[in-house]
Formats: sequence, structure tokens, C-alpha cells
Amino acid sequence: EKCWPAGKDNMKKEQLGELIIRSEDMLYHVAKTLLCNDADCADAIQEAIVKAFANLHKLREDSYARTWLTRILINECYGVMRREKRIVSLDEYYCEETEEYKDYTDLYEALRHLAPEIRICVTLYYLEGYSVKETAQLLGITESAVKNRLARARAKLRSELEPAAGT
Repeated sequence: EKCWPAGKDNMKKEQLGELIIRSEDMLYHVAKTLLCNDADCADAIQEAIVKAFANLHKLREDSYARTWLTRILINECYGVMRREKRIVSLDEYYCEETEEYKDYTDLYEALRHLAPEIRICVTLYYLEGYSVKETAQLLGITESAVKNRLARARAKLRSELEPAAGT
């Protein structure tokens, strides 16, 4: 399904701008899944938008624009992670996270403890509504790998959240 009027062969910059505005929350959720720091999220989103406009001519099928934009953002997030090479002790991690995320529910706290490659699958599939096939394409992995990661996430979340529900 196209996000703009039919009959246009190539997406125009105005249409990309409209898509970006409509996708603002999704872009933030995806970036926040991979990057904890809001400033890093903003940098990755901004860089992804710049690259999307610069490479708009490479978008072959307008109906895949949202997926294409998400893939650019994921690559930017991984780039930020590589550049930052954030290696902190667990004590530092929990001190930082506790203050920033103290208002989050138990579910969000449990999600933060998932490995990034599992957390991004959960975000894309459950929060952003991508199918297993689309999630696999976005992450460059097989559909069975997505299903396995989602199953591991559900099991880990269940084990972390069930004791909390009983108290």
C-alpha cells in the first residue's frame, strides 16, 4: 500500500518529508531500542533523514519507503554504537539506567535487559507492526531467526515478569 497518491513513479522529496513526519514516533522507538542516550537517538535519526533525502533516487519501490527509511535508521544506530564503543561496567550501567528509566513500567525495564539484537526484533514486530518477513528483511536475518529471537524474548520476559506479578 502506497502512502501517497498512485500514479507517481518516484517518490518526491515532499512525500518523503510527509512520511518522515508520520513516522516520527516509530523512528524514535527504533532508535531508542538500540541507543539508550536521547542525544544519540536524535543524532542517528537526523543522520538517517539526511541520508534518506540524499539517496531518495535509490528507492526503487515507493511502497517500501517506510521499510527503507527504517533500515537506514538501524544502520545509523549501529554506526553510533560502533563509534561510541560504549563499554561500561554493569554498576555504571545500572546507575545510569535507574535514574533515566525510573518511571518506566516493569515491562519496559525487562525489555531494557534484553540483548540489543533481541530487543530490536521485539520493537519492530510488536511495537511497530512489521511482519516477521519484514523484520527479517530489515535486520538482514532469516525469518526463522526472527521467530527464534521473539520466542527467546517472550520466554525471558515471562520469567522476569511472572515473579513481579505475584508480589
